[in-house]
Amino acid sequence: MPHNDEPPVTLRIFGKQSRFLREQREMTRRELAGLIPYSESLIAMVERGERPPKPGYVDAVDQALGANGVLRVLIPDVAEKHHPAWAEEYVNLQAEALALHVYSTHFLHGLLQTEDYARAVFRSRRPSLDDDEIEKVVQARLLTQELLTRKPPCRITFVLEEPVIMRKIGGQRVWEGELRNLLQLGELHNVQIQIMPLSRQNHAGADGPMTLLETRDHHTVGYVEGQQGSYFLTDPDDVSVLSHRYGTIRSQAHDAEASRAFIQRLLTGEARE
Repeated sequence: MPHNDEPPVTLRIFGKQSRFLREQREMTRRELAGLIPYSESLIAMVERGERPPKPGYVDAVDQALGANGVLRVLIPDVAEKHHPAWAEEYVNLQAEALALHVYSTHFLHGLLQTEDYARAVFRSRRPSLDDDEIEKVVQARLLTQELLTRKPPCRITFVLEEPVIMRKIGGQRVWEGELRNLLQLGELHNVQIQIMPLSRQNHAGADGPMTLLETRDHHTVGYVEGQQGSYFLTDPDDVSVLSHRYGTIRSQAHDAEASRAFIQRLLTGEARE
């Protein structure tokens, strides 16, 4: 069943209120952007409830629109959280998961990212995040990695498309550090990492990345992320399809030992880059 991707009510209320005040003054978003140190695109996202405004933004808009504190009073209700609202439910489920199975096609899953790699990923985002925002989300991501060594342990498998580990996110030094991190994590008894080689011409992952998560009450759910949100699959028929597909993907990828050897060859320069 689809995950509800609606922005939080508080953000929608703030967005509608700030838009109402702007339009009452017959002011366009571009004109408002000319009065405050924030872009027209950011104003649009905030007004749609898609982006939590920072206190500085709220202060600037409140003053520019002559709102006399009507917007400022909402600051505690719209304060930015560590994770986007649409990801909160998944983060909570992942922290308590009994098992997690991940197929990655673009970037390494957050559980596998070093701090430098995570920072480079967030710096790549568009619209851009400022330095304070990046540090918040990086530290939040690192906190999720407690799952890797949690007791009782979570059973975790990853299948990574070869380009995921070939792409040098953050540059050579960050990339090499990430490869060493993968080798280290692969030694954990509850973690298995496999590489899907580019040489395989056909495989079951054509529909893109996915995650299968076993909850603490032994239900398995599917999770799929997109550009602007995500959704859960909880219908048994849908979960069965994803489970079969993931099993096939694992069987088509290099096994854990061969995958580890490939990563080691990348580090020594013996593998093709």
